[in-house]
Amino acid sequence: MAWLSLLSVLIGGAIGSALRWMVGVTLNPVLPNLPLGTLAVNLIGGFVIGAAIAYFDHFQSLPPEWRLFVITGLCGGFTTFSAFSGETVGLMLRQEYGWSFAIVAAHVLGSLAMTLAGLAVVRALIRA
Repeated sequence: MAWLSLLSVLIGGAIGSALRWMVGVTLNPVLPNLPLGTLAVNLIGGFVIGAAIAYFDHFQSLPPEWRLFVITGLCGGFTTFSAFSGETVGLMLRQEYGWSFAIVAAHVLGSLAMTLAGLAVVRALIRA
């Protein structure tokens, strides 16, 4: 195992996890039935990972530890699929099926759209 690679993932994951916690603490109380913090980190994370993919594809000479730091560490620690799943099941157990459907659609479709947006923005900036 390459220690620099592991360190890159660890540091990125720590930063991403701390940021995820801060967003959740700030936004989740806004609408109790719709965990906005979890949605926000998944949408932002989708954008960031799309941007990172485009960036690292273009600048392939960068050390691989940067990709590990941003994509595996930072985005992996920041996004929160397990929290999304738990919150959605919680809504279902309270028989709030409309909210649970809305949150699933918002996370999945929103994250896909934000990933495409991140790719497009970075590709456009690289061409500029």
